[in-house]
Amino acid sequence: MRAVVQRVSGASVVVDGETVGEIRERGLCVLVGVTHDDTKEKAERLARKLWTVRLFDGDGDGDDDGGGDGAAGPGPGAEKSCSDLGAPLMVISQFTLYGDARKGRRPTWNAAAPGELAEPLVDEVVARLRSLGARVETGRFGADMKVSLTNDGPFTVLLDV
Repeated sequence: MRAVVQRVSGASVVVDGETVGEIRERGLCVLVGVTHDDTKEKAERLARKLWTVRLFDGDGDGDDDGGGDGAAGPGPGAEKSCSDLGAPLMVISQFTLYGDARKGRRPTWNAAAPGELAEPLVDEVVARLRSLGARVETGRFGADMKVSLTNDGPFTVLLDV
């Protein structure tokens, strides 16, 4: 499984003009891709990592330099996790994370798992996060989604499990 994790000050997902998921405070927006050999155990590991990875500052001012001055900068200030802060997560499936454009001008999606494998594993990530106590919003699997977010930092991390 692969995840692109962005620290955000807000995020929303709209499908056919309807908002299907939204967080209005600082949290994480997580794009999740699934490949053919992914398992329920990997989904569980990803959920635990997302809940406990330290991507937030320790003084609550919203920036990450630890100085409380509003100056952005990831550096050593990343001391808190979603579990520490009760911060929400927006989890969105995205098969294109396994796109491969190394050859030619058009990406291939051969490494992306088919929907019948991917959807239950993305659902498992969400279920595991909720069982850990997380507040989780989601997109809609397979839909044409309009994702809006404000990246806080910017701060983006890639996770592979």
